[in-house]
Amino acid sequence: MTQPRTDITRELDRRTGDGIEVRLLWCQNDGHVTVAVTDTKTGEAFELPVREGERALEVFHHPYAYAARPQHRRVPITASHSS
Repeated sequence: MTQPRTDITRELDRRTGDGIEVRLLWCQNDGHVTVAVTDTKTGEAFELPVREGERALEVFHHPYAYAARPQHRRVPITASHSS
C-alpha cells in the first residue's frame, strides 16, 4: 500500500500591512513557488503561481499587479497552505 504524497511547503518570506498578508511559499517536493495573499478586511484569499521567467520577489512585492494580468489565474488558497 502506498502512502499519499505530502507536499512540504516552506514559507520564505512574509509581509503584512493594512489587513493584507502576503507570503512567499516554496514547495520542497517540486520546487514550485507561489505567492499567497489574504485580505483580512474582505476575506479574499488567493495564490499566484510564480511562472517560469518571472521573478518571485517581484510577484511577492506586487501580487495585485500580477493577479490582474490575463495570463494569471487566482487560485483559491488550499487548507495545506494556510497558516
